[in-house]
Amino acid sequence: MKNNSRNLALTAVFAALYAVLVLALAGISFQLIQLRIADALIPLSIVFGWPVIVGVTVGGAIANVASPMPSVLTDITFGSIANLIASLLAWRIGRLKLKGNAASEFIGCLTATAVITFIVGTYLALLTQMELWVWWLGIGIGSIISINILGYTLVQILKRVRLKPTAT
Repeated sequence: MKNNSRNLALTAVFAALYAVLVLALAGISFQLIQLRIADALIPLSIVFGWPVIVGVTVGGAIANVASPMPSVLTDITFGSIANLIASLLAWRIGRLKLKGNAASEFIGCLTATAVITFIVGTYLALLTQMELWVWWLGIGIGSIISINILGYTLVQILKRVRLKPTAT
C-alpha cells in the first residue's frame, strides 16, 4: 500500500466506519446469529484494496473491545485475523476475472464468508463450549447476509458510480 494521504485517510475512514457500525448495532453484532452489518465493508477491498483490508482489520480490533465473550483478547485477536484474511482473499479473488468480473467478485465474497464463518465460529465455539456447528451456522447466516448480499451489492453499486479522483 502506498503511504499517501488518500490511502491513509481511506484506511482511517474504513476502520472508524467498521467499529462504529459494530458498536452502534451491538445488539445484532455479538449474537449467536452474528449479523455484523459492518462486514459488508469487507468486499469493498475488491474496489479499494489495501485501505479496506487494513481498515476492517483495525476496525474489528477496536469494535471487539466491547465483546461480551468470555475472552475479549481472543475476540480482538482472532476476529481481526479473520477480517484480515477474509478481506485479503476477497480482494485477490475478486480481481481474478473468472468468467467475468461479477462472478469473481461473488466468489471473493463467498470466500470471505467461509473464512469469517470458519475462524470466528470455531473460536467462539471453543470460548463458549457450545457445539461447533451451532456457531458455524449462526456466523454463516449473518455473513451471507452482510458479506454476500449487502457487501456484494455495495461493490456492484460502487463499480457503476466509480468516483473519479480530483486533480490537486
